[in-house]
Order: sequence, then structure tokens, then C-alpha cells
Amino acid sequence: MVAKTIPVSAFDLVIFGATGDLARRKILPGLFKRYQAGQITNESRIVGSARSEMDTQGFRQVVRELLVDKDKSALNDPEKLEGFLKVLSYVRIDIKGQDGWEELKQELRPSVVQAFYLSVSPEFFGVISAKLNSYGIKDDDARIVVEKPFGHDLPSARALNEELLESFTEKQIYRIDHYLGKETVQNLMALRFSNALFEESWNARNIDHVQITVAETLGVDGRGQYYDGSGALRDMVQNHLMQLLCLTAMEPPSRFEPDAVRDEKLKVIRALKPIEGSDVVRGQYRGTKPGDNYLDHAGTHESRTESYIALKMNIANWRWAGTPFYLRTGKRLRDRVSEIAIMFRKPPHSIFSDQMQLGGNELVIRLQPNEGIELRMNIKDPGPGGMRLVEVPLDMSFAEVLGAIDDTPDAYERLIMDVVRGDQTLFMRGDELEAAWEWIDPIVESWSNTREKPYPYDAGGSGPEEAMMMMHQDGRRWRGIGS
Repeated sequence: MVAKTIPVSAFDLVIFGATGDLARRKILPGLFKRYQAGQITNESRIVGSARSEMDTQGFRQVVRELLVDKDKSALNDPEKLEGFLKVLSYVRIDIKGQDGWEELKQELRPSVVQAFYLSVSPEFFGVISAKLNSYGIKDDDARIVVEKPFGHDLPSARALNEELLESFTEKQIYRIDHYLGKETVQNLMALRFSNALFEESWNARNIDHVQITVAETLGVDGRGQYYDGSGALRDMVQNHLMQLLCLTAMEPPSRFEPDAVRDEKLKVIRALKPIEGSDVVRGQYRGTKPGDNYLDHAGTHESRTESYIALKMNIANWRWAGTPFYLRTGKRLRDRVSEIAIMFRKPPHSIFSDQMQLGGNELVIRLQPNEGIELRMNIKDPGPGGMRLVEVPLDMSFAEVLGAIDDTPDAYERLIMDVVRGDQTLFMRGDELEAAWEWIDPIVESWSNTREKPYPYDAGGSGPEEAMMMMHQDGRRWRGIGS
């Protein structure tokens, strides 16, 4: 099944940091994919901007080489490749100085949608937004896209928001979180709110607990000193995992519209109970092989920064009272997996033999790899010999059911097109961002007061034993990473 692609109206997109890592890996290849699909027309313009001494022809050559290297379909479709390159132009800009801003203004058209993607360090967000305003480059409907990190605590997040709001309104600001662009994350909302079967049972009466896991096999090689300033809580929980929790736990919005959805997500964050010290486990990977020891990359062997974290979170509202949410994420784990597992309660009364250990049903939403949805149920084991029960999965892989998964747009492709369309549904709002930091900050502060070190765990393992014990104390267990 191939999704119908509807072209968007002509637009001007400026990419600040167009020669940087994110632009090369995700933004430019994603835009090329949308051009190949016919969603971006030849009337649109994509303007690269950076400090590099380069002209438009030089920029087009750089993009040609990276696309051919990254995506072999570029070679097989030379007409589309050449067409896409003609859409590109380049303006060298000194972000802190005066050079290039007037030239950028001349590149843009007042009659089309303007979007500015800030693929740069957050320290430049305020500077760029102010200059777009003072030079009269942006119009009243312009959109600005900013990447994480959105601050490192509540005061810095507020400062970033205030800087952006000096030049743009909240409805013009798109705080991008690529997890929300994943097909399966959006399917979570479709699953809940278009199927009475699930929404009727989506509450503490029927759900024992929820597990949200984002496990990575890679370590912090090459970015250890940067990562050491954030850690797993700030780098992953404050944004990606918090957003997954909100989409899982939120009430049905009145309409599928940006502010209606984001209002309900904000209610979830504000309903989170303050976390107890025993409900947080931090870990740091160790090993003897090259690259298998976090401390070798952190810049200091005294680092107390966590590369793994597990939390038990409780939501103080009627729907979820008594149903904990367990979140975990870590580097250098055994498998790369992102999933949301809804663990239903066991039947209140079993008519079968006590020897038959009935487990509760599990609904697993796989975000990566092998995106899909799995429902685990108890059925009779076929054959003679009486009633024997066995747990089986009803497994729906998107690739098998809906067609080639390669045709599914990458998260960045989808989100950038949402910016052009003016759809903020899958982007974080300023008050939502600040509420998340308000909940996170006391946890970080408690660590600085105790000075406790993270628990060590084996590189290539499943995380520290203490995280397993946290679950065992509640009479529960984690799903195996890679289950």
C-alpha cells in the first residue's frame, strides 16, 4: 500500500547550519525524499546557510555528493536529483555579525510560506530570531523550527522561550521532537481514539502498569564530553520519553487539533507526582573492550553522569491512580529497541486449574525496529490432553500489513512538511516544555545534594541489577530488551 502524496504549496525554507551533521544526515536527505515523492514542487526554494565560504554551486555539489553517498536512489533517478539541486541556493551568514542578512532577505519571497530551521546550537536561537526580525526578513506568518536541547533546566528553558517570543509568536514556534514524527507514535493515537475496544479499557481498572523503553546499543563515543553535561535524564526522559508517556496517558482531546492535543499532554505532565528517591535508578556502562567504558569518553573518571536511567512515575488523576508508569533508557545496551508496553491486569477470577499460570494481556507498540503493534493473549494449546493454555502474540508488522516500510516517510520528512502546512500537533508548546523541566529539576537537584554515583552495568547488557530490583519489589518485571 503506497500512501497518497499531496504536494504542498510553494515555500521558502532556510536551513541555518546547513553544512552541519543534522542537516547532512536528516534534513537535506529528508527534503530530497519529499521532492522525489512529488510533495515538494519546483516552485519551492531551500536556502542553505552557514559560515562556510561557499556559493550556490558549491553547496549544490556538496548536497549532490551526500545524497549519492547516502541514498542510492539518487543515482537511479538523475532527473529528480538535478531537479532538487536546482531548488537549492546558499547564503553565507555571520550569525553574530552583519554579513549575509541582507542577501538572505533578497533570496526570500513575500508571497509564499517562510520557514526557518535552526539546526544550530541553542545559544544562537535568540540571536538568529532577533536578526530575522530586525532585518525585516520574516513576515507575520513565518515559522521557526528549533531543535533540542531546549535548555538544561527550567530557568534556561524559560530564557530560550522568552528570546524566541521577542520575535515570534507561540503559534510560529515549532519545537521539534523527532520521536513524535514516527509513524508508530502517531498510530498510538489512532489505536486509542478510533477503537472503542481499547479506549474503554485504557485505565487503572484494567491496566496493571505501563513500560516505556528506549534502549540503544551505541555508546557516547565521540560526544562524551557533550553528553556528560546532560545525561540520560535530560537527554532522553525530559523530551522523548516524556512525550511518549503523555501520548499514552492523555485524555481524549475534543478535536484532533494542535492546541487540543497539546492541552491534554500538558495536563498529564502537571498531574505527575513528585518522584521518590527509591523510584529512580541511575547506571553507567562499564567494560574492558575499547569503547565499552563510559568514563573513557566522559573527559573525567570522576563523572557521576548517568548513561542509563529507570524511573517509576505515578499520575495523580482518576484514569491512572494506582497504575505506575515505568520508564527506562540507556546507552550500550544489548539491543536497540523503542517500545511502549501496556500490561493489562490478570483476570479477576480464573476458572482454570491453579497449575495454569495465567498472565495478563500485553499490548506492545514497537517504535523501532520493525515498527508494529503486538497483542499477547492466552489461548488453548492445540491437541488432546485436556485444557492447556499458552500465550501467543497477535502481531501486526507495518511492513507486512501496509506495504513496503521503505515508502514510509522518515520522522524528519513528516515534521518538516507539517511546519510548511502550519500544523503544530506534533510539536511541543512552550508551557509544555517548561512543565516538563519543572518536574525534572528536583530530581537533578537531589542528585547534586547526595553526590551518589550511578550503578555500573555491563556494556552490551540489560542495565543495572538495581533497575530489575525496583520492579521486583513491586512484584513486576521488565520486559526483556529485544523481546
